[in-house]
Amino acid sequence: MFPNHLRQERKRAGFPKLLGLAQIVPDIPYIRLSKIERGEVFAKPAELVAIAKALKIRPVDLLIDIDDPEFDIAAWAADIHDPATYDAEEDAFAVLLAAALRAEREDDPRLSIATLENEYGIAPVILSRLENAYKTIDRWNEDTLAALCRIFQVGNVATLRKAVANAHATGALARHVDQIAHPDLRIAKSRARIAALREALATRPRHASKSPPPRRSEAAAMPAAAPADGPAVHAADMATVRLVPVFGTPLGDGLIARTPIGITVEAPRNAGPRAYGLRVCRPSLGPGLPGGATVIVDPDRFPSSGGIGVVQEPEGLRLLMVTFGRDGRMIGYSEHPDREIAIDEIDPADVATVIAAIFE
Repeated sequence: MFPNHLRQERKRAGFPKLLGLAQIVPDIPYIRLSKIERGEVFAKPAELVAIAKALKIRPVDLLIDIDDPEFDIAAWAADIHDPATYDAEEDAFAVLLAAALRAEREDDPRLSIATLENEYGIAPVILSRLENAYKTIDRWNEDTLAALCRIFQVGNVATLRKAVANAHATGALARHVDQIAHPDLRIAKSRARIAALREALATRPRHASKSPPPRRSEAAAMPAAAPADGPAVHAADMATVRLVPVFGTPLGDGLIARTPIGITVEAPRNAGPRAYGLRVCRPSLGPGLPGGATVIVDPDRFPSSGGIGVVQEPEGLRLLMVTFGRDGRMIGYSEHPDREIAIDEIDPADVATVIAAIFE
């Protein structure tokens, strides 16, 4: 929980939609900015500084004192989370399922992350969401539900519900439930992180250069400057090339498996920390992006109209051209196979953008 004043200050500054603010805070991906506003992740000091600068307020004004008697977390969340979509019983079961999965893995050392991915088809990111009650069971796809039934050795979801409920009734899940959803632990974590942010903002230098250092090739092309500070300073300005791993083996239906293929490629300077290379494998978007090409994917950026997006489906990754429909929805499509997908309906965490392409 990271309650903050971002939504109120954004609207006060004349940005009715978050996308408008995101366009003038380019260093923070839209997905992360949304998660910060919704209190799903803790902001970093530099992020608060960038947001506050765009809103023309002090960074500390974005923080909330959760111990203030006038602060009501339910009232704060009401403007961000739709109460109509909240089902207390299903949310509670999601926590119990997460606790049961943790307990099952703790009791059976064979259920490693690698085994769950290779034998059950549960990718690490899906496992993390399951074990942290990311969403209710009705929102998981059939493959994930079938894998859960296999893990718990039950025949269907109804039996899985009973098995989890029985484990909870015996007290076997209590410790794990506390780790996932104990309010005191969560509030204590929020209190500590917010206090750390206040301290970091209070001690942050007022003037910090945000200009990235030039690449070695760019620096070589620059005219010589007077070595006022000596050659060591100029040498320190040189940035090294960053290499990222390349994944990608072809699957059916135009999908690509995120399988490492043992090579690396150079990433652009604006690539995020989680960027990676993806072999196109086949010209699913037409001849303009041949199968031998490699694209650089940034999971921390949301695609924009006219660009190329990557969506995570249960079976693999799919490349899509991105545009807007007449109703304003963001649409992704491919030519081979012929697909049209409503990107707005996909979990933003499962959507990434292509920031560069390398052609052989």
